[in-house]
Amino acid sequence: MTQSTADALDHFRARIGQDTPPGDWLLITQERVNQFADVTDDHQFIHVDPERAKNTPFRGTIAHGFLTLSLCLMLPRYRENGRATESAAGEGQAPRARMSVNYGLNKVRFPSPVPVGSRIRGSARLLGAEEVSPGVVQTITQITIEVEGQAKPAAVIEMVGRHYY
Repeated sequence: MTQSTADALDHFRARIGQDTPPGDWLLITQERVNQFADVTDDHQFIHVDPERAKNTPFRGTIAHGFLTLSLCLMLPRYRENGRATESAAGEGQAPRARMSVNYGLNKVRFPSPVPVGSRIRGSARLLGAEEVSPGVVQTITQITIEVEGQAKPAAVIEMVGRHYY
């Protein structure tokens, strides 16, 4: 194990169980939802037709679950002024990896919808870190995305990252 790998592993392990402060609120607009619908070819009316969606239990359009999921890396560190703080994986002052990649997801749940016009933000908690091969540290991070004013989160995501040293 190289020194940077050992230092990174120590750094991550010291942060297991700690929550990052939530990021700033992000407004979910109909324009953003429509753009996501265009990119994914998912034009279901509950996402893109405000008039028709008024007659659903949602009482209006909602963001796609996968739109919410796609924001999971950005939201825990989102800042209005464009300056991101710590990443969702809690890298902070860890030795700089040569490369970090999204390795996958262990679990994703969408307990409540994200109404268009609402604001969302995310927070993260590092669940685990291990060296999976020489020079490669794998982290597991739980990301929770909340909707302002709602008791249930919009998404709870368990993300796996790999950091190459």
